[in-house]
Amino acid sequence: MLPKISGFPSPDTPTAMSQRRLFVTTALPYANGNFHIGHIMEYIQADTWVRFQRMQGHQVHFVGADDAHGAPIMIAAEKAGITPQQFVANIAAGRKPYLDGFHIAFDNWHSTDGPENHQLAQDIYRALKANGLITTKTIEQFFDPEKQMFLPDRFIKGTCPKCGAKDQYGDSCESCGAVYAPTELKDPYSALSGATPVMKSSEHHFFALSDPRCAEFLQQWTHSEGTLQPEVLNKIKEWFAKTTDENGVESGGLGDWDISRDAPYFGIEIPDAPGKYFYVWLDAPIGYLASLKNYFDKGGPLAACGETRSYEEFVADPATEQYHFIGKDITYFHTLFWPATLHFSGRKTPNAVFVHGFLTVNNGEKMSKSRGTGLDPLKYLSLGMNPEWLRYYLAAKLNGKNEDVDFNAADFMARVNSDLVGKFVNIASRSAGFISKRFAGQLGNPDADGLALLGTLQAESAAIASHYEVRDTARTLREVMLLADKVNAYVDIHKPWELANPKNQAKYQEQGLTQAQVDQRLQDVCTTCLQAFRLLTLYLKPVLPAVAARVEAFLNVPPMTFADAANLLPAGHTIGNYEHLMQRVDIKQLEMLFEPPATTEQTQPAIKTAKPASTAKAAEATPAADSTSSTQPGGEAIAPTISIDDFAKVDLRIAKIVNCERVEGSTKLLRLTLDVGETDEAGQPKTRNVFSGIASVYAPEQLVGQLTVMVANLAPRKMKFGLSEGMVLAASHANEKAQPGIHVLTPWPGATPGMRIH
Repeated sequence: MLPKISGFPSPDTPTAMSQRRLFVTTALPYANGNFHIGHIMEYIQADTWVRFQRMQGHQVHFVGADDAHGAPIMIAAEKAGITPQQFVANIAAGRKPYLDGFHIAFDNWHSTDGPENHQLAQDIYRALKANGLITTKTIEQFFDPEKQMFLPDRFIKGTCPKCGAKDQYGDSCESCGAVYAPTELKDPYSALSGATPVMKSSEHHFFALSDPRCAEFLQQWTHSEGTLQPEVLNKIKEWFAKTTDENGVESGGLGDWDISRDAPYFGIEIPDAPGKYFYVWLDAPIGYLASLKNYFDKGGPLAACGETRSYEEFVADPATEQYHFIGKDITYFHTLFWPATLHFSGRKTPNAVFVHGFLTVNNGEKMSKSRGTGLDPLKYLSLGMNPEWLRYYLAAKLNGKNEDVDFNAADFMARVNSDLVGKFVNIASRSAGFISKRFAGQLGNPDADGLALLGTLQAESAAIASHYEVRDTARTLREVMLLADKVNAYVDIHKPWELANPKNQAKYQEQGLTQAQVDQRLQDVCTTCLQAFRLLTLYLKPVLPAVAARVEAFLNVPPMTFADAANLLPAGHTIGNYEHLMQRVDIKQLEMLFEPPATTEQTQPAIKTAKPASTAKAAEATPAADSTSSTQPGGEAIAPTISIDDFAKVDLRIAKIVNCERVEGSTKLLRLTLDVGETDEAGQPKTRNVFSGIASVYAPEQLVGQLTVMVANLAPRKMKFGLSEGMVLAASHANEKAQPGIHVLTPWPGATPGMRIH
């Protein structure tokens, strides 16, 4: 069956209101510091899944918030001489460059200190208390007599009771790895004041997770199909397990959860308990609901997708699905306390909690800025590195399981340069120019081979969607790149550049083909390539949203959904001008990315405003210019003065590029065949062979037929790949990080091959 050809989606394409309704969150970042790369990985994973769901026609509400409460923030604000609210606001103000920079599109970003969270936390507490799951008990803990406050474990230091290491925290030793209670520390002192803490009693509130009702519910919820990944469930089973020692003393199992803290504390007051505040881990996940409520109350869902229901109606709907993306370090809170809190307060529980592993560098090494193994998100952007390189690479590593992900610099460069540039973008660059220049931008009709290829790509739509659904983006991208291989094989077989080369017309005439037939074949082959490129872009769109938007504009199509994979663009459809979509990774960028900081770790690199979308590098952030060269033309000083006689020694000639091809074994070089107006001894036209390092910015087919300028009297140079008989002139900025790009010189119209430049 031939692929369906249509100009627009069919009328029965699902709308945003016709299928599933999803509520999606990521873990709330603690508002005492900037985003780190672990946050960005999680947000990219969630953002990709959300974009896929929307391409399926589903209604999705994707929200986040700052986790704003707790003693660390209160203490940091005091040191800064500002209120905790202002401290949190300052942190929140710095979120946008990260989110926008990596194309992470939350629908709403809020704070757990918002009025919605205060109200919801207190309402949930009252419901838990009414259900008999809130108890009180007097406990003893360390108290700072100078600060007049109870001390969290991490604010107590002393000598490790196991190895004797000094200045260790109150819960674990960084020297020997021992875990202990703060009361076991030798010579304890307050990290806030240096005072020796004293033991003091206080009444605390507990969520009775040990209640048999909780255990019964959580056993059922955690074992529900699809709620947790198998490896996560296996870990949780350990937390349920109880053991009995030889004396008959039982241990293990679910314990009660201390949900209160004493004043002074920055947080939400516990109802009817003066001087008591909710522990941050109680109100933080409630912040998911609070952000969603804030979004609904502002009219966001109504404006985005016509949702007319209130927040209360939406979350109460049994059909509403709730999903959380988190790291494995906070599994306990999200898979035990959180669902139990929701259930026993009369609310819906999550449909699933998606847990990912940690991010390491270069084969498992822990992140460390001082050692040059840290991956700073803003530094990445400031170096002009394309955010979609990182989106693609992380997606190629994430498989929906709770496994650590390793960022390997060499692997990163190889994957991006090979997959995204060499396989994917290359398809458009090898075909779009012919359609624009030879056929007024109009598509033709794929031949039988082309239709068979396109049918193969279309047939994979359902499988690719199923991989996205289970967050196995690694498999998604593997299969998309296998499809790209098939498309590139088609290109190599049909060789559109040979069809377009005037030197080959005699050969085609000998085959009985007219010029019109050859042109038709060229149009149809390039049409197949662009149709395939559209399908590949559709499949990659959740991962590469900025590239996809530029492709949609260039192909002159509306925003693509997965339903559009069933259709091809009709013959006669007009495309726009193709602009280069993506640069290759430069090894120098990676080297700079992992350079240890020369200044304090708190220093953040600046990001300049991105270029307009109409430019070739709109999806890439622009790095700051080198201040030492910013006043020099082109980033470098004018060379020393020469005489007219010196200049006269250089013979610059107009040259026509009659052929151009990639150099096997090189990622930088193109082999140019140049007509400089020369003839051989027999009076026949003679060409020159020139190698030029411009493969990163030009596809061969872009250059064939163009006029340029070359140094004609340069001594021939024997290279690994052959003899280079001259030099093609091109312009570039000295600071290629600030102003990347290589621009081959072209003469004014009317110039002909062989003309000398005076």
